[in-house]
Amino acid sequence: MVSGFKSPNNSLAKNSKVLSIANATALTEKMESIFSEIKDPRVKRNRVHLLTDILIIAILSVIAGSRGWEDMENYGLSKYEWLEQFLKLPEGIPCADTFRRVFERIIF
Repeated sequence: MVSGFKSPNNSLAKNSKVLSIANATALTEKMESIFSEIKDPRVKRNRVHLLTDILIIAILSVIAGSRGWEDMENYGLSKYEWLEQFLKLPEGIPCADTFRRVFERIIF
């Protein structure tokens, strides 16, 4: 097997995963402070998902190649175990309609 495709050493893989989650958590906190300037357009009684969670999932999914609201939902569902390590996700992954409604109403 070519050296670039060897399985990583388990202890190295665990350490790099811990470091990447710590970095992701720090990045999430920074993004939350930046996103705090965006007014949440939703009525308070209808807020099930956190605005920062929606925005971060949307950004990550677009970077990964998402082309629409359903892709954002599918990305979140497929990466749920990873995302829940640094996002709050109190009600899980938002549905495609939630992504659409939030982005339709955000005014920059």
